[in-house]
Amino acid sequence: MSETINVRKQQKLRERQMLLQQPGLVCIIVAILLILVVFCIYPIIKLLVTCVTDAEGHFDLSSVAYVLKKTNLGKTLWNSIRLGLVVATLSTIIGYLFAFAINRTTIKGKRFFHIISMMPILSPPFVISLAMILLFGRSGMITKQLLGITGHNVYGFTSLVVVQTLAMFPLAYLNLKGVMEAMDSSVENAARSLGAGRLKTFLTVTLPLSLPGILSAFLIVFAKSLSDFGNPQVLAGEYSVLSVSAYTQITGLYNLRTGSFMAASILVPSLLAFFIQKYWVSKKSFVTITGKPVGQVDLINEKHIVYPIFIVCCLLTVIIMVFYGTVVWVSLVNTWGVDMHLSLKNYQFVFRSGSGKKALRDTLILSVISTPITAILGMGIAYLLVRKKFAGKRLMEVATMIPFAVPGIALGIGYVLSFNQKPLLLTGTAAIIIITLVFRTLSVGVEAGSNSLRQVDKSIEEASTILGANNFTTFTRISLPIMKSALFSGLLNAFVRSMTSVSAVIFLVSVRWNLLTVSIMSAIESNKLGLASAYCVLLMIIVLVAMTVLETIVNKAFGRRRVRS
Repeated sequence: MSETINVRKQQKLRERQMLLQQPGLVCIIVAILLILVVFCIYPIIKLLVTCVTDAEGHFDLSSVAYVLKKTNLGKTLWNSIRLGLVVATLSTIIGYLFAFAINRTTIKGKRFFHIISMMPILSPPFVISLAMILLFGRSGMITKQLLGITGHNVYGFTSLVVVQTLAMFPLAYLNLKGVMEAMDSSVENAARSLGAGRLKTFLTVTLPLSLPGILSAFLIVFAKSLSDFGNPQVLAGEYSVLSVSAYTQITGLYNLRTGSFMAASILVPSLLAFFIQKYWVSKKSFVTITGKPVGQVDLINEKHIVYPIFIVCCLLTVIIMVFYGTVVWVSLVNTWGVDMHLSLKNYQFVFRSGSGKKALRDTLILSVISTPITAILGMGIAYLLVRKKFAGKRLMEVATMIPFAVPGIALGIGYVLSFNQKPLLLTGTAAIIIITLVFRTLSVGVEAGSNSLRQVDKSIEEASTILGANNFTTFTRISLPIMKSALFSGLLNAFVRSMTSVSAVIFLVSVRWNLLTVSIMSAIESNKLGLASAYCVLLMIIVLVAMTVLETIVNKAFGRRRVRS
């Protein structure tokens, strides 16, 4: 035992000595740690401190007492948790159905179903809320035009459940799809060969093996629902949730401390769900066979199973297409509910008005700047976390996850509190929006890059070092090409989230710098639904074009380099 401890100590000493022999690498690590502390950890600490101090910085719980006595915090918190539980349950069920259909059955149109399920991820979070109003509102196409119902109240809990489920089930689907693909199909095949029917095989083998993924998907969607701001802001009505209440306290009542405490209240359930998923559920697996799956998956082709699953997938697909099709249609009519003739008036306003062009230009500029920074920084941090050992490694890992795990509204308030005075006076500038977009998305790129590197033997990079290459050359010529798919994923995710972000940046926009998502929110609140629809359509087109461009750029940059493992 003592010998093992001594060996480990000697190994750590050698690693530390090797690191000290690379001063450039040490400087990079220290710089990244400092940046992460300032922009990922400090804003959350500042948010929490503001809740319990007064303007002079003295300990003061008056804002806490005010919230507890005057704002009905308990009911609002329960509303948020209740909404999250219902949405997470429904989204996980639908996501599992889609993942099972695509990976375990012979249904037709798998590629089509996959593409349609991705639409809510590639669009602003409140597009479906806008469609809900257009379809079921007071002048809704279904409620008024088809059914003749006037004055229908579309706002509230039920509508929120529908739109959040449609918007968030893709998160559960992607998580469960990965679980299904990684599952050892030989276990299911063995059950079938021993005489088990499809239902018994599913209940005794497939479902138990999927449980870690199911729980993980549930927690991801639950945390996402808790932190959602766009959909509740548009559709909540009298159903109060914490994110909207915090926003109202700050923008409506100008009470920054009260809003900060409300935003901080979301941190507890949201962070708890995130870290349970990250550090407990994701580490568990009920798969008992090691090695690669043997044999092919025995796809279900029985009609009495395939047809009902296919019908359910088709129904959900039709619903999604109707919602998005409605937004496109409304953007092309003259005045929704009054003059339904086709017109390009809304698009002309976007491109001719100063505010429309400015919002479009600002969003593109800020997203184009933040995207490569996010992706490259994410790949660099992933390389350090996977390939290097150094003091502060755990701190770096946790710091990159905090902005992604905390609700966007809390992060935005934290940035306002942290960077509104010297020496870091950034409020009102483009820099603070870019920084928010970068660190809000950084964790996804780090995770993708880390997963890619773990699949490749590090001896490839060691060979480069032995041949005289420095760390920078090894990273750019060896590691980065290995992470090509992760780089594309990081670039795409960073751009999409930058283009569609609202909760984290709504407090940071200014007269000088505005964003499309904020303009969409303003148009909806002003009942300019046609204009809001046009903004949404343009935003989705930009995202789809960016996907193609980014894939082309990454393939040209790294496509010819082959790295064999």
